[in-house]
Amino acid sequence: MIDGTQIAPVLRRRNIVGEVLAAPQAVVALIILVLVTLSAVLAPLYARFVAHTDPFSSQVSATITLGGKAVPVMQQSTTGLKLGVTPIGPTWSGQYFIGADNQGRDVMSRLLYGGRDSLLIGITSAIACCVIALVLGVLAGYVGGIVDGVLSRIFDVLWAFPVYLLAICLSIVLLTSRIAFGPIVIDSSSLILPIAIISIIYVPYIARPLRAQVRSLCQRGFVQASISVGSSNWRIIRRDILPNVMPSVIVYFPIMVALNILIESSLSFLGVGVQPPNASWGTIINDGLPLLYTRPLVSLAPGIMIAVTCVALNLIGDTIRDVLDPQAKIREAV
Repeated sequence: MIDGTQIAPVLRRRNIVGEVLAAPQAVVALIILVLVTLSAVLAPLYARFVAHTDPFSSQVSATITLGGKAVPVMQQSTTGLKLGVTPIGPTWSGQYFIGADNQGRDVMSRLLYGGRDSLLIGITSAIACCVIALVLGVLAGYVGGIVDGVLSRIFDVLWAFPVYLLAICLSIVLLTSRIAFGPIVIDSSSLILPIAIISIIYVPYIARPLRAQVRSLCQRGFVQASISVGSSNWRIIRRDILPNVMPSVIVYFPIMVALNILIESSLSFLGVGVQPPNASWGTIINDGLPLLYTRPLVSLAPGIMIAVTCVALNLIGDTIRDVLDPQAKIREAV
């Protein structure tokens, strides 16, 4: 008797990484992401040895030496009635390379530290979202019946809410007080909360297409053959279902990281995402709003970092899709 699992399609061994790196746009995008990640990882070293400042404490009374002269970080305003103070602008040197914010903090140091939190939240929530969506999508598609019905209705409910509205509502509810699970207490300033919120809201956007893909695979001959010879459900899922849906998950992943960075930045900008003393690109944009006309780089710099990072992630996602599914481009063109 022939084992039905051997009837599954035999895929030609491919060097997927090599094919992706053969695309020039993917190489450029990967270089950008490596540089962004390295700069975020090395943020503490930059703040300590280059900027010589603490990016999380107020520096309104600090002074720096420029051209042999002591210059205050917060300078007398030269606009309007010349009342109040304005933070120092870009020095294009080690300290205050792109200027200071309204608390006298080094913007470049905060920008690098903000990248740590934005990338951490984006990547971690994308991993969690893809894993949850994969489990629920395979469960709904393979088991079917009442399980499929219940999960599909949950997906429909989450799908019906605008993503940003749902994220804002969940953030407001969870950030108003500490979350306790027995002895485990999660403070409102913890990064776990935005990671959990962002992970949940995008699950149906991956789980629904995966569920449809699994339903289609269950009708294929190699899966039916595995069922007919008495293979266990776990063996069928592991040998026949997962290898055929994982390419889709791999394509979704970099795109989800980009989407998560965008929504995290939006929530942080609105004050319901990353909470002090932590910083993200979204909180830095918010910090720079009062200085938009006098020190625009405070807000523009993190905005540029968000745009560049998300474009690079989307380029990599598109390249992976083209490698794993060359017909996708043809279908889109038609």
